[in-house]
Amino acid sequence: MIIKQLSVFLENRSGTLQEVLKILKKENINILALSLADTSEFGLLRLIVEDPLPAKEAIKAAGYTSSVNEVISIELKNEAGYLSSLIGKISESGDNIEYMYAAPYFDGKVSMIIKTDNVRKDNNIIES
Repeated sequence: MIIKQLSVFLENRSGTLQEVLKILKKENINILALSLADTSEFGLLRLIVEDPLPAKEAIKAAGYTSSVNEVISIELKNEAGYLSSLIGKISESGDNIEYMYAAPYFDGKVSMIIKTDNVRKDNNIIES
């Protein structure tokens, strides 16, 4: 299924992540999943939130650069090789996986968030 992801660019310094999390808390925006990657100069916070557009506006108002884009959310089956078969479908299509991360859910199931260079096409391939 295609969902919206909020990406926030962070200066790589102490307290920056906490500042963004406080903004989301103040706006009562619930975080469902996140991934944080960094380099020596900046961090990239990727979030799945209940309301990505209001979250983006609140973060923008605080001076942060952010974007909302589409990603694929796939509920994983608890069986050996399942993720491999999904990734194989994308690879066979010739598309590139830009990044992926796990998104736990409270009912004991896990989803994988995947960003490819052709989200809509790859979502259709996976769901078929």
